[in-house]
Amino acid sequence: MTKLKLLALGVFIATSASVAHAESNLTLGAGVGVVEHPYKDYDSDVYPIPVIAYESENFWFRGLGGGYYLWNDNADKLSIMAYWSPMYFKPGDSDDHQLRRLDRRKSTMMAGVSYAHHTQYGFLRTSLAGDTLDNSNGIVWDLAWLYRYTNGGLTLTPGIGVEWNSENQNDYYYGVSRKESSRSGLRGYNPNDSWNPYLELSANYNSPVTGAYMVLRATPACRMKLPTARWWINPGPVSFLLA
Repeated sequence: MTKLKLLALGVFIATSASVAHAESNLTLGAGVGVVEHPYKDYDSDVYPIPVIAYESENFWFRGLGGGYYLWNDNADKLSIMAYWSPMYFKPGDSDDHQLRRLDRRKSTMMAGVSYAHHTQYGFLRTSLAGDTLDNSNGIVWDLAWLYRYTNGGLTLTPGIGVEWNSENQNDYYYGVSRKESSRSGLRGYNPNDSWNPYLELSANYNSPVTGAYMVLRATPACRMKLPTARWWINPGPVSFLLA
């Protein structure tokens, strides 16, 4: 069973200033980040956040992540990278009395490698990252194909992809241990790994007159349902995508 759900992950509307140099580009601004948690009876979070984007021959920083290029040319970009995964669960924030008796799940720092290959027909984007803070000890692999269309100051980038989450990743964020089961009354659950297909769309607009810059990113994700829902709505960990 699949469920189509709009995940507003990384929705940024910002007025920013771009500072261009011979070999680097810096964009600064202010924005809003919306994280919709997949847990039952759990409200979405809205955060005011700074919008910082930096690109040079050796380093890059976008959103919640950054990296160092091991290879960087017009066709291929390979980098080691790290990013903050905002996925978390605080039992006290849930309106469900059973969920309030579960253990807390923490957000974490993920690190790994990312690769992009650009062609005239679009570009391939993939990344492999693992938990570095000993929270989930999980691994996330992302693979997507995107096409960038530009008309004046407007740039649209639709994409289709799939995200794989390891058993450890899913068990930490969605499993129900024996102790949790006895406290909450929920049945114990140990999920396997999962494949989560998704669609995404990025829209950028750069005004040639005022220099105002707007970025909108949303992911209407068709995320595959794990067998028998327990206490969550969608199975895949929520993460900001690295463009």
